[in-house]
Amino acid sequence: MSYYHDEKMEKIFKALKQPKNLEDLQLTKSFVKGLILKIIYSYGTVKTSTINELTGIHWDILEENLSQMEKSGFCAPVSGGFLFSSIEYTITKKGREKSKGIAEENPYIGIAPVPYEEYIQIMKLQMHHRHPIDIPPEVVSDTFDEVVGVEYAKEALIESSIIGKGIFVYGPPGTGKTFIISTMPNLLPPLIIPKYIEFGGKVIQLYDPDFHKMCKEQPDDPRWVKIFAPFVLTGAELSLNKLETNYDPNKGVYETSPLIKANGGVLLIDDLGRQRDDHELILNRLIIPMENKEDVVYVRGIPVVLQSHFIPAFSTNLDISIMDEAHLRRAPLHIFLKNPEIEEVAEVFRRNLNNLGENFQPEAMERFMKVYQHKKDGGEGLQPSFAHSRDLAQICQSVRINMKKNTIDTEVMEAALDKHVLIVLQRMNIDIAQVAHKTRTFRVKADDLEKTYHALSHFDNSGRSYEKDSILVDVDESTSPVELAEYLLSKDIKVEKIDLIAESEKELRRTLLNW
Repeated sequence: MSYYHDEKMEKIFKALKQPKNLEDLQLTKSFVKGLILKIIYSYGTVKTSTINELTGIHWDILEENLSQMEKSGFCAPVSGGFLFSSIEYTITKKGREKSKGIAEENPYIGIAPVPYEEYIQIMKLQMHHRHPIDIPPEVVSDTFDEVVGVEYAKEALIESSIIGKGIFVYGPPGTGKTFIISTMPNLLPPLIIPKYIEFGGKVIQLYDPDFHKMCKEQPDDPRWVKIFAPFVLTGAELSLNKLETNYDPNKGVYETSPLIKANGGVLLIDDLGRQRDDHELILNRLIIPMENKEDVVYVRGIPVVLQSHFIPAFSTNLDISIMDEAHLRRAPLHIFLKNPEIEEVAEVFRRNLNNLGENFQPEAMERFMKVYQHKKDGGEGLQPSFAHSRDLAQICQSVRINMKKNTIDTEVMEAALDKHVLIVLQRMNIDIAQVAHKTRTFRVKADDLEKTYHALSHFDNSGRSYEKDSILVDVDESTSPVELAEYLLSKDIKVEKIDLIAESEKELRRTLLNW
């Protein structure tokens, strides 16, 4: 027994034996025969071993039903030996006509679905008392093995996973919001789901290999699959329609929404506020599934309740006020990810180079770090960003190969830096993600003006100037007074007052050619 395969999981495994008769399969005889007939019609001539592989139906059930279908004149054996698994069947004229009628009503071909009642029974068994969970230290260590720094963020993710409550992650671009949330499902135990569900003769698809990663050990019944806790990521492309379960007439299945696919894992709404539909409408659509742990889909107009025991996660570059109190109650834990330190970005960059198998000279790494070092220390003074690390490592590899060199030296590094679009834009003081936004000017009163002035030089490429008893600072419109105050507090600066005094349009240089 282990965290990823405990006693409850073992009991479910023992219960999920492959059914050997129709009574245990809990599907109607007409559904099973129709599924087999559609396969034979689709293939023309097909081995019983292929039918067994496609449907996951036990040999005894296949043999009984194929024998009856043969007697009814729907199909006929054309070759094969003594073993039933070697027999080939072909469709007859009568079977072809019958199959066309069945396919018009339900074109689905594939693994036999699990009856809805059994799905509900197994899901409730797994989700009952799922939280709070006790996460072993080794699981925590493995989960965050690739995460550099941000200990406070790791703690929040662990606590969110323990109690199954949502989390809101916000902060400037390039701070690793999406990456760190993507590690969270590794803290959660796995679960077993059916690949497909049958309800009223219709098929609902649950298993999606794009989001569901199979575990090594699998139950005896191939209609079920053990998966690691899923991580379902949606971003700016998300719309209200994509949050619904829709019917695909070509596949003959109802394709479940992200809310249902994320069951037992984490649903991340990334880049909140940049969706096509109003983010308030999207958040309101999520409230009932988050609260009740269930969502309703409609099959032929009949409401069908499916499980949605996911942990909601939201991330944004915008102000925390993008979510109101009703929404924040569903994500009561929060993480404000600050801009990383130079050493942290350098460590991530070093790991990316190592993962690529690249050798580099110490001078090249020193040149990389100078990009972010303060100008008074001989650096360029750019804002450290994790977003640079992976892409720049790959660009360095490309430049090194193109220059026919064996190692990354300062020449390769210089060329790579000049080719990285985000670094070039930052050198020009252009944030492409914010070009349509306004600039806010705040008046900051603090106990130490000189210390405040220098601290703000590292905050979001902000412009700043002295007043008589305060500092004026220009920041992006997404920056809130609370965010500014938290940053200064982290620098041991006591803030007396922050006032918003102006908002103005940003100017964007039209071309890189003049730079």
